[in-house]
Amino acid sequence: MVFEIARLLFGLMMAYFHQQIADFILEHERVLMIAFRQRGIPIPLLSRQAAYNIYFSLGIFVVIFELFRIWTMLHP
Repeated sequence: MVFEIARLLFGLMMAYFHQQIADFILEHERVLMIAFRQRGIPIPLLSRQAAYNIYFSLGIFVVIFELFRIWTMLHP
């Protein structure tokens, strides 16, 4: 039960800090994109708003999934 609550809190933190997470990932992704483009592999960049939406949605999905798991554990 402790791990389920930890994952629930992780999902809440991911949803709350989605902008900071997305900015961090996009910053590192740009370095990879430059390396790929130098080698002739064109890969499109993800927009900042799309990254915000993806990480917020991922956090909310984790929260809903863990709430469902906790509910099914408490109500067999």
